[in-house]
Amino acid sequence: MAKSDKKIRTPLFHIAKREVMPWYFGVLVRVIAVIAALVTAGVLVTVLAGRNPIEVYVTMFKGVFGQSNRIWDMFHRVAILLGISLAVTPAFKMKFWNCGAEGQVLIGALATICVMVFLGGKIPTPVLLLIMLAASVLAGIIWAVIPAVFKALFNTNETLFTLMMNYVAIQLVAFFLKLVAKDGSGVLSPMPQFGLPILGGKAQLLNIIIIAAVTVILHIYLKSSKQGYEISVVGESENTAKYIGINVKKVIIRTLAVSGAICGLVGLLIAGGTDHTINTETVGGQGFTAIMVSWLGKFNPVFMVLTSFLIIFLEMGASQLNMVFRIPSSISDIMTGIILFFIIGCEFFLRYKIVRSHGSKEEA
Repeated sequence: MAKSDKKIRTPLFHIAKREVMPWYFGVLVRVIAVIAALVTAGVLVTVLAGRNPIEVYVTMFKGVFGQSNRIWDMFHRVAILLGISLAVTPAFKMKFWNCGAEGQVLIGALATICVMVFLGGKIPTPVLLLIMLAASVLAGIIWAVIPAVFKALFNTNETLFTLMMNYVAIQLVAFFLKLVAKDGSGVLSPMPQFGLPILGGKAQLLNIIIIAAVTVILHIYLKSSKQGYEISVVGESENTAKYIGINVKKVIIRTLAVSGAICGLVGLLIAGGTDHTINTETVGGQGFTAIMVSWLGKFNPVFMVLTSFLIIFLEMGASQLNMVFRIPSSISDIMTGIILFFIIGCEFFLRYKIVRSHGSKEEA
């Protein structure tokens, strides 16, 4: 018995991956996305809050650049977010989904504070600073390498493992504060006398310089070194990496050690450079924001500088709107989300194109 004929109609449009495109096309798409985001967010603010969009954006700009102390604060916040984003980037390029930067930075900060509490004033300052650096970096490495070893040897789920390590780090900080805060308040008084040196009268300057140096070094490491090449190959295909003689397990552990070291260094800069104390909110969720920064920056340290600036600008601008116009924080958060949505969404049009389909196929 003959089969009945079936007509399969192809969709009117389909999605196809773009080939190599001119650099200016990518710039144009991103500019259009930013403009569309600003217009959409402005309309939203006008409808919900009854404010002039231009007035809103001027207020956001003043909230970031209106005073010199705000400018320094902005650059410092950009540097810290960029530093954490740099830390997760090598692992992400290797397709190791490290979601534990929050805990790795926090444990580095905890190691720094422990040195300040127990050795501060008892040894010479240069030696104290060296021990703080070694302790924070080592703590970050250990916290990152633990899930890396389990991934390399037992193929565990690194996403869940690194997430759980965040909570362990938070509880360790809480336990530490109960031990050292004798009044039971759980609050540790700042110890600026044991902190990192202050350059030019600005506590943020040293942190900014160090993160700038790390950005350059990591860019060279990922683009020009043999280890950076191995990271890229493992990220593309572990089988290919094994075929050409790369020790995948070694690369995984080594790469997470690099990520952990940078996280530990950022923890040192936060606890020893500016805060001079610690609590469970010291990192403030920046470990998760860094994931978005790294992805938006396409794992390129140079692009990540711009992405970090955009995120911090939106955060500080939204805070200024809340203070000046008494706009509910929910509206400013929605506004920030719209802008990020457009910027993230434009990446789709950079990678894919919508193509009109032709004809239909018939099966006998």
